[in-house]
Amino acid sequence: MSEKRKIAVVAACPFPYPRGTPLRILRMAEALIARGHEVHVVTYHLGQKMDGLPFPIHRIPQIATYHKYSPGPTYQKVVLLDTLLSRLLFKVVREQQVDLIHAHHYEGMLASLPVARLARIPLVFDIHTLLSTELPHYPVGLPASVLRRLGNLFDHWLPPKADHIVAVTKTIRERLISEIGIPESRVTTVYTGIEADHFAARPDSLSETESTSLIYDGNLAPYQGIDLMLRAFRRVLDRRPSVTLKLITNSPLASYSGLIDSLDLKRSLEILPADYFKLPYQLHSAMIALSPRVECDGLPLKVLNYMATGRAIVAFEGSAEILVHEKTGLVIPNGDVEAFASSILRLLDEPDLARRLGAEACSNVMEFFIWEDSVKLLEEIYARVLRNK
Repeated sequence: MSEKRKIAVVAACPFPYPRGTPLRILRMAEALIARGHEVHVVTYHLGQKMDGLPFPIHRIPQIATYHKYSPGPTYQKVVLLDTLLSRLLFKVVREQQVDLIHAHHYEGMLASLPVARLARIPLVFDIHTLLSTELPHYPVGLPASVLRRLGNLFDHWLPPKADHIVAVTKTIRERLISEIGIPESRVTTVYTGIEADHFAARPDSLSETESTSLIYDGNLAPYQGIDLMLRAFRRVLDRRPSVTLKLITNSPLASYSGLIDSLDLKRSLEILPADYFKLPYQLHSAMIALSPRVECDGLPLKVLNYMATGRAIVAFEGSAEILVHEKTGLVIPNGDVEAFASSILRLLDEPDLARRLGAEACSNVMEFFIWEDSVKLLEEIYARVLRNK
């Protein structure tokens, strides 16, 4: 067991909340507590109620004009919420005599940097994506080309200021080293772990529609490739009219209503409200799970969840770093809607193949994506930066 640390974990997002970044922060904090460390989560005023958490949550004051739970920046968030987050973090660091700060995502890093400098303690940056990839997809009133250049500037400026960088995928780590010039010794890949006990839950009996259902889990932001998935689904319906696509989401579908109407999909779509506790059962209601995102430096949590429940996965290669084509899923060239549809049809026609891919994916994720292993890596990082400070 490593030396016990006091860690301020900075979550510039709703917390806790059932989507990728907040869940990574939650499970990482729980795993650190289980290893004997003291964790203080510093976050926004937003979050779902969750009883029995083994660490305190420090929240900024209520902001009556801000209640956005979906991902992405806003001007109010950057100017007001992140300023308040930085002030709160400084108070927590001082009062709790924190050893180091572990900041998640760019806004968490921005809020943490001045505090780490003032308090003279190490700062670990948990980078979930690169801004040059993700920022152009958000509607903040600037052209995508400008946002990409702005994101690229931040990618080159902010990560090098951390004492160590934790990358959620090898793709991010390699880009930080090759494109930005960060030394290999200062970047470590720490994969998100899977919640094995949670996803061991499964229905007593399979749904009658499981073999003719597809499923997607996640928000409906433009970067998710929802339009590509819907176009592929139309091609599937042309061959298999009885197939249903289930969307597990709390995002409004309104922005896709025109496309859905033009493709005549409404009768074949089913919306399932996202509920973390129901998710394993929801995923088991379909045989085939979809990941249509074409550009993703990070690791979509949905892919881990699909694997943990033994679903047969069809994914564009941009969101398939941890999948092996024909072994743990079917990986499709980015944006090839026809191939995406053909792969779905193949799995519908070959249920034995779907079961084999799902079983192999489940075995793989349970063996290699374990929170205990991830946290042991974090402990090594913490020890190194504290020695060097």
